[in-house]
Amino acid sequence: MDPLDRIDEIIDLVQDARSVPMSRTNFMFDRAEMIDRLEILRSELPEALRRAAAVLDERDRIVDAGRREADRIVSEGETEHARLVSVNEITVSSEHEGARIIAEARTEAQRLREEVDDYVDTALANFEQFLTRALASIERGRDKMHALREIGNFQGEDAERPLPF
Repeated sequence: MDPLDRIDEIIDLVQDARSVPMSRTNFMFDRAEMIDRLEILRSELPEALRRAAAVLDERDRIVDAGRREADRIVSEGETEHARLVSVNEITVSSEHEGARIIAEARTEAQRLREEVDDYVDTALANFEQFLTRALASIERGRDKMHALREIGNFQGEDAERPLPF
């Protein structure tokens, strides 16, 4: 029988016991019977207490294992969070650095384009001046040649004479 049932039985005996005359709180019952029942209860209690202690120990082991598992999960979560934050910071930093490098490259490319344009413009201007002088020289030479031809046509028969230039 369960120790709690034994305690209920003893409580029933006390409630059913006869009262001492002229007293509400004092009662009478068979001493030997009460001692027997209490001894039975005492013999049953150690086994029940051992089972209860074992259940409590098992509960403590399960709770401790749960706490350790929870701590491990939290620790892994914190580690993963730190890793992800670090990866995110590296990514953001890399993106900023990449944008900075691209901006510098665009600025440098624009500067080089302007320098090349200036150089080409200067070279073309110099070439234009050279061509203009060459064309003027050619034009003067042609004019001279035409003038000499005209002079030669007027002298007609003196064709054997050397030209004046």
